[in-house]
Amino acid sequence: MEFQIESQREIYRAEACELLSELETSLLALEEDPCDTEVIGRVFRALHTIKGSGAMAGFDDIASFTHDIENVFDLLRNNELCVTKTLVDLTLQAGDRIRSMLDVAEGEAAALAASATDITNALKQLIPTREEPAAKPPQTQRPEPEQQQEQKTFRIYFRPNPEIFSRGANPLLLFDELRQMGKCTVIAHTEAVPDLEELDPEECHFSWDVILTTNRGENGIRDVFIFVEDDCELEIKALDMPGLDENGIPPKRLGEILIERGLVSYEDLQKALGSQTRLGELLVARGVIEASMIESSLAEQEHLQAVRSKHLKEEQASSIRVRAEKLDTLVNLVGEMVTVQARLSQTAASIDHPELMSIAEEVEHLTAELRDNTLSIRMLPIGTTFTKFNRLVRDLSGELGKEILLTTDGGETELDKTVIERLNDPLVHLIRNCIDHGIEAPQTREAAGKPRQGTVRLSAMHSGASVLIRITDDGAGLASEAIRSKAIERGLISADAELSEKEIFSLIFAPGFSTAAKITSVSGRGVGMDVVKRSLDALRGSIDVSSRQGVGTTITLKLPLTLAIVDGLLVQVRDGRFVLPLSTVEECVELTREDVARAHGRHITRVRGEIVPYIRLRERFAINGERPEVEQIVITESAGGKVGLVVDKVIGEHQTVIKNIGKVFQNVDELSGATILGDGTVALIIDVHKLVQSVEMDQASIH
Repeated sequence: MEFQIESQREIYRAEACELLSELETSLLALEEDPCDTEVIGRVFRALHTIKGSGAMAGFDDIASFTHDIENVFDLLRNNELCVTKTLVDLTLQAGDRIRSMLDVAEGEAAALAASATDITNALKQLIPTREEPAAKPPQTQRPEPEQQQEQKTFRIYFRPNPEIFSRGANPLLLFDELRQMGKCTVIAHTEAVPDLEELDPEECHFSWDVILTTNRGENGIRDVFIFVEDDCELEIKALDMPGLDENGIPPKRLGEILIERGLVSYEDLQKALGSQTRLGELLVARGVIEASMIESSLAEQEHLQAVRSKHLKEEQASSIRVRAEKLDTLVNLVGEMVTVQARLSQTAASIDHPELMSIAEEVEHLTAELRDNTLSIRMLPIGTTFTKFNRLVRDLSGELGKEILLTTDGGETELDKTVIERLNDPLVHLIRNCIDHGIEAPQTREAAGKPRQGTVRLSAMHSGASVLIRITDDGAGLASEAIRSKAIERGLISADAELSEKEIFSLIFAPGFSTAAKITSVSGRGVGMDVVKRSLDALRGSIDVSSRQGVGTTITLKLPLTLAIVDGLLVQVRDGRFVLPLSTVEECVELTREDVARAHGRHITRVRGEIVPYIRLRERFAINGERPEVEQIVITESAGGKVGLVVDKVIGEHQTVIKNIGKVFQNVDELSGATILGDGTVALIIDVHKLVQSVEMDQASIH
């Protein structure tokens, strides 16, 4: 039982985080258009669901705290309160507090809720007194409060899914909330409850009819069921009849009305009820209605019930929530299967058995399809991450006194879930730098002939097996001379060094590098861009900077689609085998003894009229043995341009399942992992970017 409760709490934490993200997005949209009733409804529903589900999952502190905020937005829905910046600020702070309460233990959550009285008190001060109602927002088409006070009686049919208890929901709490809305009568139906031997105590087999007289309207009733609406059959119908009287007595029953009208005698009705005769049969027997009307009504009812059941099953089957750990395990198993499939294909080819080769080809096809489908499960649209930065830009704009608009493009571009999660911090650093260093103050922009409002643009797009993410601003741009002077001052480069503009811009990623005149709460300590570079290296990605002074800066991140499986080029040096990421490989060319002699000892060669430096993997990794007469150069694309890697032999393309190489090799930056080949041997995966950087650093230290 304790495991089930904890499982429900974990489910609620995940759902609440999604709802808080939706709440934040809706609040920022509401700030832009205070009269958008649809957005107001989204905010209210998010708060209502956080409150209701929190109470059911045992997060009573969160439910109580959210209730106070919900009350304010209920007034907003009823046109009794205006949207203001103060209201949005306080609600955003409340969302941050709820997020903090989700991440701490139960006792600490209570302390956080108790310390949030400043937020709730400030919200309560926004509620207008009844004597002086707040002015209504202009251009709204919502009904007047007087119209919303009309009492109506509703019939509510509620039939939850049998699994509703396992999802943390308690129907009795819903009825308690309905009772607070007006005169309420609840009738339980137990005909679906199975025999005791077949009864599962964790399943719900009840359904209910509720007669409710209230002034809240149908939308107010639906709000009560909002957090279980996907797990139930719900019908709400306004009745054309008076509600409960002052003593709480419901309207007359159908039998009483028939007796009063003389259509049925009391004795016949009692006889029918006593013999379990259906009312429809009695009415047909008395000649009140025709039998065909009963058959037609029953057929229509059965059809509607079938439609509802089909719709309910479709809704249940449309999606499923799975823990990330299970997906990781599945990806690992698929990776092992890819390795075993490679061994099977190699074995079949070596013994030249036609039937076995046919089986191996079929297994290869199925494995490839399984791999692609499994990896696609982990893919998420990056737009969810982009949306989070609206809050960051809003808060920093206010803090720095700047006017900044964030625009996004390509939010539907999909990336591996792990890549997206680890990409958040680098993007935060880059956007903060754009706002602090890039975008000028409104007065400065106007003096330069620019609009007061600066723009930061986030975009994403697919590029082969990679994704390109660009962060662009229309600010002051990078001052290459200032960067160069600072680099000389810190000893990063010599005073007579000749660097291209691209190489100068790359200096901003050096540890501790900053050109800021003063340190602020936003930036200036020189740690942000260094963090970005290291994070991108860990993701096997690259970063490129282009800028024009006075026009703006564009930073491009190039990232792999997934970190689990990568297409590689398998090469060999003596008996050792290595894998180069195929995304970095441009072409392969031969290197003869004559080519080496013409270079006069320098590690350079000419490829299609272009001078390309190369690195001998045999020398770099201290592999002994005689070099072959004809070696191979794999031309790769690095951050500084083209670089060749000299190997003994190029074996061919190889789909690589990446394995960690353990703590023993954790400080070997030039290797990013290992993979198991079809014959069971291990091949090391080379990180081309870090390999080139290490060689450049070694050469710089020699000179």
